[in-house]
This record gives sequence, C-alpha cells and structure tokens, in this order.
Amino acid sequence: MTAEPTLPELQAPSREEEQAEVIRRLEEDIIFGRFAPGLRLVEDTLMQRYGASRHFVRQALFQLERQGIVLREKNVGATVRFYSAEEVRQIYEVREMLTRQAALMIALPAPQSLIDQLSELQRHYSTKAEAQDMRGIHETNDAFHLALFSACGNPYLVRSLQDYMNLTLPMRAKNLADSEGLALSRRQHELMIELLKGRDGWALAQLCVDHMQYSKADYLVRISNDKKPQ
Repeated sequence: MTAEPTLPELQAPSREEEQAEVIRRLEEDIIFGRFAPGLRLVEDTLMQRYGASRHFVRQALFQLERQGIVLREKNVGATVRFYSAEEVRQIYEVREMLTRQAALMIALPAPQSLIDQLSELQRHYSTKAEAQDMRGIHETNDAFHLALFSACGNPYLVRSLQDYMNLTLPMRAKNLADSEGLALSRRQHELMIELLKGRDGWALAQLCVDHMQYSKADYLVRISNDKKPQ
C-alpha cells in the first residue's frame, strides 16, 4: 500500500531571518514615529515587544546605531537618535544642495525609458499607499528618487545623495505615514514626471528641493517644544 504524499513541513525561520525581522520591526517603529526622538530603548521592553532574545535585540540596536538611527551612550544606554533643530537645518542644507545639483544635471527632455521607469515606480508607490503598506511606501519612494537622480549620470553624486537620504530617514519616513504628507508626495512625484518631459530644469530642481520641506518642517515641529531627554 502506497503512502499518500504529505505537504512539506513548514521550515522554522533561520537565525538570520529572525535577526532581520527584529531589525526591520525596530527600524519601522523608529522611522514611522512610533518611538519618539530621544526615547530610551530598554532591552527588556524590546524583547517583550518583538518576542525576541536579548542577543537579537542587542544586535538590532548595534545595526541601527551603524545606520545612525539609534544612539548608544555610556551610562545612558540606547536611545532613538535625536537631532537638534540646528543639526536638522545643517543636514538638509547639504541634502538640498546635492539634490538641486543632481536634478540640474538631468538632460531634458528625459528619455522615454526614464519616464516609463518612473511611471511604473509611481504606480507601485500609489498601490502601496492605497494598501497603507508603510514598509512598501518607504521602499518604493526611495526607489523612485534613486531612479530619478541616477539620470544625472554621476554615480558618486547619487551615492552621496543616498547617504543623506539614509541620514534623514528618521526625519522623513514618518511623513509617509501621514495621509496629508503622503498625498502631497504623490502629487509632487507626478509633477516631477511631467517636468521631465519638458525643458525647464530649474523648475524640476526647485520641485525636488521643495519636495523635502514637508518632512523637514514636520520633524522640527515634533522637537520644537522638547528638550533632548536626559
């Protein structure tokens, strides 16, 4: 008598997958504003929240410290990275200069291949927005901007822009979880695509700089009446 075939057993996640999941969840809690700037990150609390071991939580804190999202200080422990108003302004000054230069270097009218690529990314972005998929919104938004700025033709400039996009992640990602900020972002993306079809590089560059201002202003408001926790 032949034994009936059985469904393959579900494999338990590997240690690497478990670690990646803890990093992902902690990163999302920070960048989407669930954990406020300056909040102390207590390992025992995080272990309970994520159902993870102390080792995995500690490794997640190390990883996010390397990304600049978490700050670890002696006799204080780990906290959500807090940027002062002056630091925010200085960081955005550099990001705005890089963004404007990259946009001005894009040859207009842009090739149809770039228009098609950005239009497809924008469709994915809108789909993620409709589904309220925060991780998907964040990832497709960054993919849109990297594809746009890659058209400047200078990979070193694009790499610098990417570094500053990562640096401002705690300031800007929460904006994508806000319905008003998300709607504005989608409209501005559509306008960028339209401007790429024309010849006004200055208008495109200014829109790209303006595109950053909502999240910058939002972060400044969030910290305006607070002092860095001790």
